[in-house]
Amino acid sequence: MSTHTFLKESTTTPDASNMRFGLVVAEWNSHITDVLLDQAVCALLSAGAKKENIIIKRVPGSFELIFGCSELARYKSVDGIIAIGSVIRGDTPHFDYICNGVTQELARQNSTGGIPIIYGLLTTENEHQAIERIDGTVGRKGEEFAMTAIKMIDFSWSLKK
Repeated sequence: MSTHTFLKESTTTPDASNMRFGLVVAEWNSHITDVLLDQAVCALLSAGAKKENIIIKRVPGSFELIFGCSELARYKSVDGIIAIGSVIRGDTPHFDYICNGVTQELARQNSTGGIPIIYGLLTTENEHQAIERIDGTVGRKGEEFAMTAIKMIDFSWSLKK
């Protein structure tokens, strides 16, 4: 099984010491989302982010990430948001509705909202696949979400210079 993450390794990680992060985390499948959150926070702190500059808000499920990210962007002074959720396919089309709705709306918010919103939604066929994406077998996705947030905030700031 592949452990490649497809994320290009940079020679340097941008300094995150002045960056402010919002993390919106779904409570549904918390055995997955809590690990993603821990990985993301550890990666942010390792990159220099200050604990007081990391705001964590929880929402009931992945569909509620839409409202959570929108409100966090509107009311909190953050430079970027990471939306963290896990949707595991079941026996009904509910999986498709949730994944499509969240993906489309977060993409819209990301392109129109003025700050980067990082798509941290695991969409897997089964629980085993979700666990592989947090235990290192197929990456440590929470860390990847954090690195993406740092790089996108840095990218945004570079355009404002």
